[in-house]
Amino acid sequence: MEKNINFIVKESENNLRVDVLINKREELISRTRIKNLIIKEKLKLNNEILKSPSKKVITGDKINLLIPEPKKASLKPYNFKLEIIYEDEDLLIINKPAGIIMHPGAGNYDQTIVNALMHYDKNSLSNIGDELRPGIVHRIDKNTSGLVVIAKNNETHENLSKQFSEHTILREYQLLIWGKLRPSYGRIETYIVRSSRNRQLMEVSRSKGKKAITNYKTIEIFENDKVPTLSLIECKLETGRTHQIRVHMNYKGNSLVGDDKYKKKYKKLKNVDLNIQNSIKNLNRQFLHAKTLGFVHPRVNKEMIFSSILPKELNNILKMLRNTR
Repeated sequence: MEKNINFIVKESENNLRVDVLINKREELISRTRIKNLIIKEKLKLNNEILKSPSKKVITGDKINLLIPEPKKASLKPYNFKLEIIYEDEDLLIINKPAGIIMHPGAGNYDQTIVNALMHYDKNSLSNIGDELRPGIVHRIDKNTSGLVVIAKNNETHENLSKQFSEHTILREYQLLIWGKLRPSYGRIETYIVRSSRNRQLMEVSRSKGKKAITNYKTIEIFENDKVPTLSLIECKLETGRTHQIRVHMNYKGNSLVGDDKYKKKYKKLKNVDLNIQNSIKNLNRQFLHAKTLGFVHPRVNKEMIFSSILPKELNNILKMLRNTR
């Protein structure tokens, strides 16, 4: 159903950004959604279309925001067996394998998690995001495995989006990196921007971009004459930027095992156990797994935490490394 939001700016709201103001007034609409509506020319300021979410308002300004009825997704169902960890009337928790992307995009329009969700239950997905992304509140990379929450209705979608934007969601990842981190635990806080050299990559910037915060700790170090130095790391995200963990590890000088985009050039491995060498060489994904996901359930207002174990292909590498000691 179409909805109209109309109000006049109060004195106490003078000089606020227009997207911040609407979000304050209408808490259930996330700032990301407000920005998208403004870009799509759905906002009028004093009866004139406004295209900039950063515009500052002044007392007495008239605001009119049109929220159109969400479009129905016309997506092809994909018969792909989803590993569902939990489901209720509001949301789904799935354990995504590596090798499948979250939603349709250039080059892949019908073999994605969204298409698999359409096959599973096309009538129970939120539709307030992009029409190619029903249910999708957040994403993990194609070659990353692990836990993802899917919204089955718009109220849940808005509530979870708000928790993500306020960085109150618990997200823990396990990863295997080349070398050792110094110090062995800590916090990485930088800005992340799209790389000027390669638009598909992200990079750390000193002064511009989006703030990214990763807390990390070393769980285990593998280091002897049969294996290259490798470390099993746990990362807890405070923000969820594109490729955040991969970019931050690369920034520290320790790229992820199996990462084909952010890899450093490593010397040829000498005297290394052949099984380990082959299993690392043949790993067609990065060693990165979204292990834990926690949030407050939008309807029952109770904290829920979900955990998943490492997929077999990653666990096998760890077993081999442990056996060389």
